[in-house]
Amino acid sequence: MPPTKQPAVKEKIENNAKNVYDKILKRQKPTMSTPIRSLSNVKYHAKKGYFEMLGKVKKRTLTVGTVKTFAQTLKMMALSKELIEKDDMATKREAYYISKNWGKAGFAEQPESDTIMDDVEAMFGVNREQLKFVPEEKGGDIAGKLVVIDKDSRGKKLRIDCTKFGSGAYSIPTDVEHLKFESKAKFLLAIETAGMFQRLVKYDYWRKTNCILISMGGVPTRACRRFIRRLSDSLKIPVYAFVDGDPYGYFNIYRTLKVGSGNAAHLNEFFCVPKARFLGVTPQDVIDYKLPTHPLKEVDIKRAKDALKNDPFVKHHKQWQASINQMLKMGVRVEQQAFAKHGLDYVVNKYLPYKLKNISKFLP
Repeated sequence: MPPTKQPAVKEKIENNAKNVYDKILKRQKPTMSTPIRSLSNVKYHAKKGYFEMLGKVKKRTLTVGTVKTFAQTLKMMALSKELIEKDDMATKREAYYISKNWGKAGFAEQPESDTIMDDVEAMFGVNREQLKFVPEEKGGDIAGKLVVIDKDSRGKKLRIDCTKFGSGAYSIPTDVEHLKFESKAKFLLAIETAGMFQRLVKYDYWRKTNCILISMGGVPTRACRRFIRRLSDSLKIPVYAFVDGDPYGYFNIYRTLKVGSGNAAHLNEFFCVPKARFLGVTPQDVIDYKLPTHPLKEVDIKRAKDALKNDPFVKHHKQWQASINQMLKMGVRVEQQAFAKHGLDYVVNKYLPYKLKNISKFLP
């Protein structure tokens, strides 16, 4: 994401706080407005390829009932301002523990502080890294035909060859904006599970097909999505997603990667990968490859039906509607590792080669 100049972020915080202060001096009730972060407040812009936010906002007015949340929001803004001024950073977990010094404004649990942090982020239209808050989790793992050009702590340029990690992998950093890339890879394969990623690394799949492998490790972190987006824009190569055949893989992982989410709609423009295509695993794959399955759980059925009814991306694509209905009719979900039924090398030597010869049949 093109970084906003830090003084601009600091200025937004100061202006917002001054507005609250001035209203209190005038004996008026100060308010704070933040965009509603949900699918109900987004539309799918097919031409641009991502979810855009609509105009719904939630307005918080300072009252007896909201005074604690109001105070927590202001304290989080003050912490961000302090970090910006010191050119420091705090993990989301550290921010939660810092709040223990805020008296009655402290957070009882981290999900509370995370929610306020997300509200502040949406309020100012910036990402939390610009507010100087960073996540605990790493961005994902990389193997294959890619050179990442980074800098060490002293500013010296480093060339990191992702083919030189043996049985290991290069880990995506939390901040990827300064990175540059060199590659002649033909495509990028984003993989849901660490197990399948390790399988493909073990069988030298990236070398055989001249590709880049990325382990998303479940729902891809913002750093992982931004990294993939930057690779897509920089290298101009196809991006294919390979996830489990279940509603979680389809919507929480693939849909979030491709078009973004309702929760972070104010940032989708920079963190989604509109050119991503869905390689598999599809409900039809279960039939074609006679894969072992598991019954859909109640949460799976609910998630699938909710997507059909409320997800702007699914509602736009009839192919996805057909696949979801097929899955519901079959009543089963399937894991990437199910191909092991036919042999540990089956996914490398049979499934992926066939799929990549029939890209036109991919789900959007």
